[in-house]
Amino acid sequence: MKRRNPSLIGIVARRIIAFSLLAMALQIGVVFADYWFDDDKLSVLMLQQETETLSRGIVNRDGVLTYKPDHELRERYLERRGRDGAIYVRVRTASGSVLFSNCTTECAAHFLPLSVNAPNFWKRLIAPGKPFSIAGGQSFERDGVPVLVELAILKDPNGFMFSALLHEMFDSMIVPMTLMFCLVIGATIWSIRSALRPVAVAVKAADAIDPRDSGARLPATRMPQEIERLVSAVNRLLVRVADLIQSQKIFSSSIAHEIRTPVSIAKMELSRIADPRARNAERDLDALTHILEQLTSLARADAVDPSAYQRANLSLIGAEVTEMTAPLVFDQDKSIEFVDHGTTPVTVIPALVENMLRNLIENAVKHNPPGTRIVVTCGPGPQVSVEDNGNGLVDLPEHREDLGYVKRSGQIGLGLKIVHRISELHKARIAIDTAPDQGTKVTIDFATAA
Repeated sequence: MKRRNPSLIGIVARRIIAFSLLAMALQIGVVFADYWFDDDKLSVLMLQQETETLSRGIVNRDGVLTYKPDHELRERYLERRGRDGAIYVRVRTASGSVLFSNCTTECAAHFLPLSVNAPNFWKRLIAPGKPFSIAGGQSFERDGVPVLVELAILKDPNGFMFSALLHEMFDSMIVPMTLMFCLVIGATIWSIRSALRPVAVAVKAADAIDPRDSGARLPATRMPQEIERLVSAVNRLLVRVADLIQSQKIFSSSIAHEIRTPVSIAKMELSRIADPRARNAERDLDALTHILEQLTSLARADAVDPSAYQRANLSLIGAEVTEMTAPLVFDQDKSIEFVDHGTTPVTVIPALVENMLRNLIENAVKHNPPGTRIVVTCGPGPQVSVEDNGNGLVDLPEHREDLGYVKRSGQIGLGLKIVHRISELHKARIAIDTAPDQGTKVTIDFATAA
């Protein structure tokens, strides 16, 4: 199973994701290093974040400020679990009134004296190195009253330092970069879709190109420059292909007409010679003439003008072809019959449909023994069939990409090639029912041309 090529949007999206993740990782590494190697900056960040979290416990009850730590605050700051280090918390007003404290002598050792007015922020180092041993405080206003939340951390038993690092990277890096990343991805996909919309139009136009239309071209309006150059190259290729096809059509048609005249002259001269070998030569020339007529028919089918399509009655066409070929059929000691079950009008090229039926009748005459009965049936509906009770197609041509329809004997089946080509022009379906000594029936359904 052939693997599908990746889409341009998928390729670009994957690369944007990869490079965005790499940029995020590098930026996070830079921020981490910036804070990790600057103890003063990191400790200030840690104190600001932790005192702000502690300030959630400040409440106003009946106009009186109190401090009531909830379960989460108690678990984070006040409960001890045998870890090394300690955490001391004191909450007081600017006037020195203590709202909450979990320390006594430790508070006096680490915090500002109660007589000192509460500053907006303060910090001091208790011991150098990591884990941090620091103390500090931050002032918050509740109902117009400044309240100082003070915190002393010895050896950081609860990992506040890493929590501060993660919080800073999440707030300052991950969230903004994720939003930017989503916007970039969205804008990129939208831009690519908009840029490729004319390409989709060109694809539909390419699928709709009629090979018989030598002037068919792909639209190049509103194309990105890179793709416009490709479309222009394809259009130039279409011009060269049209010229090549036209020259082949002219060659096929011209050679058939050019050879027909000398063949007719040769037959005329042979008719004056009373010799069995002359009769054999005449039969060979008749076969050659038949091939030339088929080549001419095939060239005419390839050079058809789309404006030649018209509404026609298949029954009238079938009756006319049967009448025209009857002398040939009777001359070969075979019989022909026309049956009409009623057909509906179809849009076809009548001359090509006549050619197709004539080829089927001539094949039935050529490949079957004397006494064969040929029946041309029109209908019911938009279909025609040619049936015989002869030998059956024991040498049924098969389709090859390089040669077209080729018989098992190696000869090219021009008759069937013409029939299939005309059917393709009308988008008709062909059904061949044959069996040895049971005869052959070829049915062409013009339902799509109705």
